[in-house]
Amino acid sequence: MKTVTIERVSSKEQDETGYSLPAQQKLLAGYAVSKGLTIAKPFTITESASGEKQREIFNSVFDYVKKHNIKIIVVEKADRFTRNFKDTVDLWTWLNEDEERQLHSVKDSLILHKNSRSQEKLNWDIRIVFAKNYVDNLSEEVKKGQKEKLAQGWLPTRPPIGYITVGEKGHKIHIVDEKIKPLVQKMFKLYATGEYSLVKLTKIMDDAGLRNAQGNKIVKSRIHQYLTDPFYIGTNRWNGKLHPGKQEHLIEDELFEKVQTVLKSKTTPKYRTHFHLFKALMKCKECGGSITWEIHKSIVYGHCNHYKDCTQKTWSVEKEVEDQILEHIGKLKVKDPRLAEWIRKALKESHQDEIEYHSSSVGELTKRHSTFKNRIDAIYEDKLDGKITQANYDRLFEKYDKELKQLDKKLGSLGESTTKYFRLSSDFYDISQRGNAIYKKAKTIEKKRSLIKLVFRNLTLNEGKLSFEFTEEYQLLYEAVQKTNSSKQLKMLAKAFETFEQREKIDKTGENDSFVKARPILLPRLDSN
Repeated sequence: MKTVTIERVSSKEQDETGYSLPAQQKLLAGYAVSKGLTIAKPFTITESASGEKQREIFNSVFDYVKKHNIKIIVVEKADRFTRNFKDTVDLWTWLNEDEERQLHSVKDSLILHKNSRSQEKLNWDIRIVFAKNYVDNLSEEVKKGQKEKLAQGWLPTRPPIGYITVGEKGHKIHIVDEKIKPLVQKMFKLYATGEYSLVKLTKIMDDAGLRNAQGNKIVKSRIHQYLTDPFYIGTNRWNGKLHPGKQEHLIEDELFEKVQTVLKSKTTPKYRTHFHLFKALMKCKECGGSITWEIHKSIVYGHCNHYKDCTQKTWSVEKEVEDQILEHIGKLKVKDPRLAEWIRKALKESHQDEIEYHSSSVGELTKRHSTFKNRIDAIYEDKLDGKITQANYDRLFEKYDKELKQLDKKLGSLGESTTKYFRLSSDFYDISQRGNAIYKKAKTIEKKRSLIKLVFRNLTLNEGKLSFEFTEEYQLLYEAVQKTNSSKQLKMLAKAFETFEQREKIDKTGENDSFVKARPILLPRLDSN
């Protein structure tokens, strides 16, 4: 007679080591032989699987025995068969449909069938009750441990990519994985530009070498999950709720919020085989409709989509529009090398004030950050020693953690602001002097688009002719360049520079009270009014 067996592996560890499963298989195979039974199919339920998956396997057992008219199911013992009452109800429904059907529980020395005595049924039910109680108690202990872990500021599970877990069992924490950190930061920064769809970002990160813990490619859905995970900004999300975390921030709060805005945007880029240079950057001068870009015979053309009544008929060649862009970038160049050098020196000297300001601010904020961190450590020790109640601990932890988060945000903003200032002033000078060369050396469309958006705004086409406005900084530069590049102005400036440089040589240390060196600062601070 044929039978099926059910083997349940009680933990992921047993499943991986293989100790429990072979032991069950050997026991059940020997029992089947002793009873003259042939095992038609063994079923294995892994408790590390999701509840839905376990239920699916359990249901497939009854589907199989019904389909193949198998009368006997063999299990090791009650808690290997099930640990909930619903499965027991399903078992008795199956047994009561046919008097020949049986369940053999080997270690319990029980054979259940439709006509089993009440004592045998009670014996089985008691074993199921104890099995369920074990599971419920285990669940309570796990939840208690998870709650305590969250209270300590740590996530009670594996952290997202970019972090690794260190420490002994019961004292594990999450630290930044320095090898993966640059890739994760790149992922957030790229998506924040609004130039990438999730599909395209997934491909770029795959090409960059981003892999999961098993060394496999990370799929789009997982990339989306990472982009929305507040763990990267020091917040632990657990069961839909947010908890303050102690892990080091991997990205800035502002960058994370920018990514969330792009994700929620209705204009989030969609994946396209062809991503054109001027896509979504230009409007029709006449009707305000978008300029659509298409490829015909390997040439990219742009034309009005005729959103409203419009007489535009010209299909502009992308290369010709690009040439116009380069022509206008060239108009930002300061022709006189001495004036260009003066601008460079002014920017360099302005950085010294920025460095001093930055050092002073960071030092003070870091000192306060250390103070509140020590306070959190102290109240945690007090809680362990029973000196303060859980309620007081929660109240103080929330207060100090809030202060820490504000300080983290200020430190992050200060660093980002200073970096932006340095980059903006550096880019400003570089683009003014060699913008065309920088543009032509750009290896990707994204870099070219970034430069275009940095310099221009309100780009429009009118029968192939480009119109635009410079962004605020470059409009100021353009106006200054137009004046200083005239031959008359150049002569005046040359004379002024001679006087300035002579005075500078006379008083390099500032000892001459009759001359106070004026340092022109081309760009204001980012927070300047």
